[in-house]
Amino acid sequence: MDIKAAVVYERGEPFVIRDVCLGEPKATEVLVRMVGCGICHSDLFVRDHGPTEVPAVLGHEGAGVVERVGSAVTMVAPGEHVVFCSYSCGVCEACLSGHPAWCERSDDVNFGSVHADGTKRLADKDGAELSTFFGQSSFATYVVADQRSVVSVDKSVDLAMLGPLGCGIQTGAGSIINVLAPKVGDTIAIFGCGSVGLSALMAAKLCGCSTIIGVDVTTARLDLARELGATHTINASETSDVAAEIMKITNGRGLDFTFETTAIESVLGAAVDSLRRGGACGMVGTSGERVLGLKMQTIMGQSKKLVGIVQGDSIPWLFIPKIIGLYKDGKFPFDKLITYYSFEDINKAADDSHSGVAIKPVIRF
Repeated sequence: MDIKAAVVYERGEPFVIRDVCLGEPKATEVLVRMVGCGICHSDLFVRDHGPTEVPAVLGHEGAGVVERVGSAVTMVAPGEHVVFCSYSCGVCEACLSGHPAWCERSDDVNFGSVHADGTKRLADKDGAELSTFFGQSSFATYVVADQRSVVSVDKSVDLAMLGPLGCGIQTGAGSIINVLAPKVGDTIAIFGCGSVGLSALMAAKLCGCSTIIGVDVTTARLDLARELGATHTINASETSDVAAEIMKITNGRGLDFTFETTAIESVLGAAVDSLRRGGACGMVGTSGERVLGLKMQTIMGQSKKLVGIVQGDSIPWLFIPKIIGLYKDGKFPFDKLITYYSFEDINKAADDSHSGVAIKPVIRF
C-alpha cells in the first residue's frame, strides 16, 4: 500500500517525507494506522551514526489503531489501540524468564535494518528497499510490525501521547521500579532531567523515596522536576562539583541510588561518586563504543554497583498498562513532558529534541 514516511537518505541529513510502499502484514504481523509517535534521542543517534543502514525509516515510539492482522496473530485484534515496544522473540531464555529487553534477537531486529524474518516491508517508488528500525519504522502514516512489538492499551486515553511509553518513559520508570527498586525512605538523584530522567523521578516519588535530587543544566527542566516530585535540584552549570553538593544535602552520607541518563562520562563519574558505600547507580545513556574511565577502587573498594539497564527491564504488555492506570489516577503525569508537532514539522521536532527545547516531542499524524 502507498503511505507517507520520513526517510533518512544520508547520515546526519534531515528527514525527508516521501511517498513509499508498505508491504502487507505476514502471518504474525499487524498493520497499524499511526496516530502519534515520540521522537527519541536514539532515533537521532541512529540517523547520524548508525548502526541501522540508510536509507531508512526510523521511529520507534509509535501509537496507533490496528487495521488488519495476519493469519497467526492472537495478541491483538483490528480496532484495538496499541503502543509499540521493542521487538523480542518470546522463545529465548531471556524472554522466557521474564526479561524481553534482554532478548537474544533484539539487536538483530531493532537495529539490524530488517524484520524478524530477515526481510523489509518498505520500498521507495523506484522499488529500492528502505531499512526498518525497531521492527516498526513508526515515522510513517502506517506501520507493519510483529504482534510482539505492540501492546494493547486503554481506549479512553488520548492515543497520540502514549507512544513514548514504549521506550523513553518505560525506560525511566522501569529502571527505578523494576531494577533499582528503592524502598520507602531511600534516597536517589536523577542525572539528566529529560523524558527518561523525569519519568524516573516520577517513579522514585511513587516508590516513596524521601530525598529525590534532580540534576540538569536547564532551569526550566529543574523547575519541572520540582513540580513532579524532586525534593532538591542542582543546576550542574552553576557548580564545579555536583557530587560535593549532593554530599552536603545528605550530610556526608551519600545516596542509596543514582540514575544516569546523559551518556557523559564526567556525569556518570559524579553519579558514582554521589553514592554511599554499597549504593547502586543505574545507567541508560549510551554513546556507541565509548570507553569509560572509572576508578576501579571507587566501585570495588566501596562495594558500589554500576548497572546497565535496557528498556527498564520491563515486560511491556504488563508495565505499559500499569503506567497508563497511574496516569489516569493522577499519579504519573507524563503528559507534562510532551510537546506536539505535525508530521510535516518532524525536522523542527528533531531539532527541538536535540537542543532540549522540547522534553518529549510527539508527532501527531
